[in-house]
Amino acid sequence: MRRLLLPLYLLLGACMPVAQSEPATRAAFVDSNLPAMKVFSVPRPQPVRTSNADLVRDFMDLSMGLESGRALDVFTRFEGPITVRLVGSVQPTVPSDLDRLLYRLRTEAGIDITATTAADANITINAVSRAEIQRFLPQAACFVVPNVSTLGEYRQARRSNRVNWGRITERSRLAIFLPNDSSPQEARDCLHEELAQALGPLNDLYRLSDSVFNDDNVHTVLTGYDMLVLRAYYDPSLRNGMTRNEVMSRLPGIFARLNPQGENLPPRRASRTPRPWIDAIQTALGPGASPAARRAAATEALSIASAMGWQDHRRGFTHYAMGRILQPTDPDAARAQFLQADIYFARTPNTDLHRAYVASQLAAYALTEGDPDTALNLTGLSIDLAVQHENAALLSTLLMLRAEALDLAGRVSAGADVRLDSLGWARYGFGSDWSVRAKLREIGALNPLNRARNRL
Repeated sequence: MRRLLLPLYLLLGACMPVAQSEPATRAAFVDSNLPAMKVFSVPRPQPVRTSNADLVRDFMDLSMGLESGRALDVFTRFEGPITVRLVGSVQPTVPSDLDRLLYRLRTEAGIDITATTAADANITINAVSRAEIQRFLPQAACFVVPNVSTLGEYRQARRSNRVNWGRITERSRLAIFLPNDSSPQEARDCLHEELAQALGPLNDLYRLSDSVFNDDNVHTVLTGYDMLVLRAYYDPSLRNGMTRNEVMSRLPGIFARLNPQGENLPPRRASRTPRPWIDAIQTALGPGASPAARRAAATEALSIASAMGWQDHRRGFTHYAMGRILQPTDPDAARAQFLQADIYFARTPNTDLHRAYVASQLAAYALTEGDPDTALNLTGLSIDLAVQHENAALLSTLLMLRAEALDLAGRVSAGADVRLDSLGWARYGFGSDWSVRAKLREIGALNPLNRARNRL
């Protein structure tokens, strides 16, 4: 299982201050004249608004199958208390991010999980270089494997059934491989997705609009939906080694208990996602493909989405992907795709974050056209969503756009304040000082005033 490299941003900007109701802590970096890094402190998971009939179906598809489409014969999880340790050259932000995640897993999902320094930990998180990760999985940002604790063990066992998820009958020891040379946000995102899959479901489903168990990478931290799935995964009614039918028979009672409001909600029954669409999207947005191959893949994905008759976030995400690909060569056509994406996102529940991504794109267009009011409106509606979902990269992008729009509207002092605030979030979202400054310049170049000055 692995988090795919599917970049979502056109404008990878800096980062902003949270609303007053969301206090932030700060961790200073040495040898930098940028403001101190800002990090999120108080989780704000949203209540689950999903039919229990859909939850039962989702749980079965997530937990009794692999991403390849292969069905699993038995249900597996940890039994008893679970311990987690960090090893390797760990980024400064990772220990605190892990502590926050473990606390959420204990309080929201009811899982008995704690940090340890003992060598016999159930889950070992290995901080290694991106190059080491991609030596094994070229398209992965991070990954998790069973029955090993170190990269050396995995190297020896990688072609054996020992690390084959389809062959395991219980979970007792796993390894997560986390990049130690990425941005702090990417490392945290990997922590959330890979630890969740180490503990629970092994599959990802593109039909889920409000989950990290989805390879579109829209959600970067575990959602309320994800915590409910994990709470069900560790419900006393389930146990290691159960068959598919045994698990299925217990789920209606589990979700009736854990999510009583879902008993009366109508199911959406979203259709399954065909493998050709998944392959096309991953080619369009993943690493390694040529521009022509990306465009062809996005075109194929749009054809499949149309043929499937999708009206949900998957159709929107397909238009969004096409917009990203068209942007360098045909910006007007790209904007039309982003507008289409927003229409489909608006039709699907739990897609406010998806719409915030689109808003960042449309605000950039408004800025380049000298329309500060539209840019301010779009960014203003989306900033709190980025805070709520703890997405510092998106947050900083929105703030940088807002700062330029304020400058363009003649509110230079306010723009300078927003721009300064954005930098601390950018350091968490994008990492190195040079990348923060590069994105700041990139977004600044969209402002017609700056373009005019550069021509003088």
